[in-house]
Amino acid sequence: MIIEVRTYQLQPGSVAEVEKRFGDALPKREQLSKLGAFWHTEVGPLNQIIHVWPYESFQHRIETRTESVKTGVWPPPIQEFIVSMESEILLPAPFSPPLEPRDIGPLFEIRSYTLAPGALPGMIDRWKGKIEERVKLSPLVGAWYTELGALNKWVHIWAYKDAGERQRIRGEAVARGIWPPGGSPAGSMLKQENKLVMPASFSPIK
Repeated sequence: MIIEVRTYQLQPGSVAEVEKRFGDALPKREQLSKLGAFWHTEVGPLNQIIHVWPYESFQHRIETRTESVKTGVWPPPIQEFIVSMESEILLPAPFSPPLEPRDIGPLFEIRSYTLAPGALPGMIDRWKGKIEERVKLSPLVGAWYTELGALNKWVHIWAYKDAGERQRIRGEAVARGIWPPGGSPAGSMLKQENKLVMPASFSPIK
């Protein structure tokens, strides 16, 4: 299993129209492979859409995208609104849940950590010992690391009912010693970023 995360920066004021056109074109595209999730940013870099596509393999991705272009199914007619595009291929950690339809939001936090080279295995090991208790507080959508794109990147996505629940749960996790995992060697984490996103009406995870 590989996961492609595509992030598009859009012109201000265009998100609603882009989501409409994307949603209109999606049923034919999903005859080839299923969408994992679709969000737009609420806090963080504004006017972004993030769409997530799971594939069985790199070959499955190549074949699917080739067929979608050849048959005219994809891409949707949104090019006029796109300022920039980014694509990353990620692999799921052993404890990452299946990317399947779930009603667990509607607020999602996407956290991206840039790690020092060689630090990723230690991050995964530390999470293994803590993740079982952490997911009792709020659902984990995915814990993935980059294979192509910006390397040494650790991406985890959490679901909350609203911003108030997010604040309460994060405070409880720290107070009870559940989270964060801790034990990171000095210098192993180089950068942290996050964004709060909301799902489109057609997102399988919402």
